[in-house]
Amino acid sequence: MLTTVVGSYPVLLKEPSSLAEKIGALWGRYDPYKKAIEQAVSDQISAGIDIISDGQVRGDMIKIFAEHIPGMIVDKHVAKIINKINIPFYSIGTEDLKWAQKILNKTVQQLKLSEEEIVKKNIKGIVTGPTTMVYSSRIEGFYSRNQKEDAIMDMAQALKKEALELEKAGASIIQIDEPFLSTGVVDIPTSQKAVEIISKDLNIPVALHVCGNLEHIIDSILKFKVDIIDCEFAGIKENIQVLESISDFKGKKIGFGCVDTKKEAIEDIEDIRNLIQKGRDIIGEENMLIDPDCGMRMLSHQAAFSKLKNMVEASKWLI
Repeated sequence: MLTTVVGSYPVLLKEPSSLAEKIGALWGRYDPYKKAIEQAVSDQISAGIDIISDGQVRGDMIKIFAEHIPGMIVDKHVAKIINKINIPFYSIGTEDLKWAQKILNKTVQQLKLSEEEIVKKNIKGIVTGPTTMVYSSRIEGFYSRNQKEDAIMDMAQALKKEALELEKAGASIIQIDEPFLSTGVVDIPTSQKAVEIISKDLNIPVALHVCGNLEHIIDSILKFKVDIIDCEFAGIKENIQVLESISDFKGKKIGFGCVDTKKEAIEDIEDIRNLIQKGRDIIGEENMLIDPDCGMRMLSHQAAFSKLKNMVEASKWLI
């Protein structure tokens, strides 16, 4: 049973320590976020995670993209659409993904893992979904407030390029984050078209991460042309009943969130195992990926690491 993460991890920035780093800092060439990525990757591997992320350390899920997509700006921590959304001139996340891959390869060699374990170690590329990007931004130019569908379609084209670049850089999975789908305020058919613009030309599995209660949207999101539907089951217990009500998963695997990322409290291994067993009984072990409910950026470092470690242990000792 593969384990993964949803994406973000607590950001631990460090001052330059080596002579080379201190000299680089004097010239404005020291990147503290590379150390943060290294910490995030090392922690995930130490916890036993199979498919890691780079930790999304450079900002929240909206800011990371809004700062680099033509037609958008971030002003006083608010993402704004001020002009037509266009395809970025360069990839936003591939350099961080490559750095994370380098740390992953180095750490795996140091740990002297078995061939079977090494094969499972991979990295996912993550893009914030077009609907969530538009609905999380203030529209101040080019699009009227009644043209959100046009903005979402343009955003999908911009993010499609990024997803293809992440695949080219070595991602084994592309995850599209669409927490807004469960809010009831978005047009689901528009969101589906936008996600498919991103996913249709990718040659690796695509996961759709959707936060919140699934009761009113599960039938719709199962129709999206993705391979994995990733959701919360620890923090939203009702989603287990939603799973039980489904007779046809349409070939989708389920990313099974089994630790609550909104709470600092660290779940017992037995409690996590019991929750995973409930999911396994419904959808089958072969159709599950084990992960946290959502990103872990807002947790303390200790809580995030401990939750991942207990999650992996629980997945190993299923009865």
